[in-house]
Amino acid sequence: MSKSSIYGLTYEQLKDWLMEHGQQRFRVDQVWNWLYKKRIHQFSDMKNVNKQTIALLEEHFVLGTLEEEIKQESKDGTIKFLFRLADGNLIETVLMRFNYGLSVCVTTQVGCNIGCSFCASGLLSKSRDLTSGEIVEQIMMVQKHLDTREKDERVSHIVVMGIGEPLDNFTHLMDFIYVVNDDKGLNIGARHITVSTSGLAHKIYQFADTGVQVNLAISLHAPNNELRRSIMKINKAFPIEKLMKSVDYYLEKTNRRITYEYIMLKDVNDHKEEAIQLANLLKNHRKLAYVNLIPYNPVDEHSHYQRSDSETIQAFFETLKDQGIHCGVRWENGADIDAACGQLRSKQIKKETAK
Repeated sequence: MSKSSIYGLTYEQLKDWLMEHGQQRFRVDQVWNWLYKKRIHQFSDMKNVNKQTIALLEEHFVLGTLEEEIKQESKDGTIKFLFRLADGNLIETVLMRFNYGLSVCVTTQVGCNIGCSFCASGLLSKSRDLTSGEIVEQIMMVQKHLDTREKDERVSHIVVMGIGEPLDNFTHLMDFIYVVNDDKGLNIGARHITVSTSGLAHKIYQFADTGVQVNLAISLHAPNNELRRSIMKINKAFPIEKLMKSVDYYLEKTNRRITYEYIMLKDVNDHKEEAIQLANLLKNHRKLAYVNLIPYNPVDEHSHYQRSDSETIQAFFETLKDQGIHCGVRWENGADIDAACGQLRSKQIKKETAK
């Protein structure tokens, strides 16, 4: 039986495991500190932990299951990592630099079954969920990369917006959040963590019930069912009416603002008519709504979609503002590398298949 990643254990799970295996309570804090504060590369680096405990951990766990396959660095400081998992699958993780800190976008599944017609992530169907350890390891790999630069930089923000549908991998997602948020470890604030969903309404109810203070983003991309269904097949299972009912529940339960992601596709969803429909859809929630307009990153396999021009994006933005909707435009990071989510992975798999 292969060993699992120790990063998959929450603090409470690590405590329970160690005590079930005859360890004293103080060992939990020692091990946790070595993992997340000192960020060791092998268990034997834990200098104040006895050899028996180290041997026990080595028998059951590994520290790393990811290997860096490719690293692309942009002129703007964005770094896209392509990691190979223990089973040979590839995933992407992205480090982005903002004026408020360093943000990492993590992947939660190998491939994606949501089937958005414009997205590179969905070019390859989902083969499995990532474990919580594999998701946490993405943060650890990026943080250890930063540590090697010796500039005292740390990951301060996380967006769960990489390949896959996070809420479709709910249990592992929640364990990941508990690990990175723990104040004795990486201590990444809950309000610095954003989870994105394509609109799995039943999971939004479940997410609201957890009580976690992380941010929620919904990939909306269209203001009516006909248009949304044509570009996001998930809308067949969860049409806008069903999605907005889950939004009502989430807002009532949490009173936390939701970000609505809206990718700008030329001559598809970028007309004034759609902007007004979007404003009307959100008008009852506008105090707790923010629309993120995203200029499209073209993908070779989806060449029928193009980015809306700057004037159209600005007009859409102004229409929303005039309708009382808080909004902004998110220009891409890493424009000089494989910027679109899933693009680097897709290219690498094609190369390997062609050999």
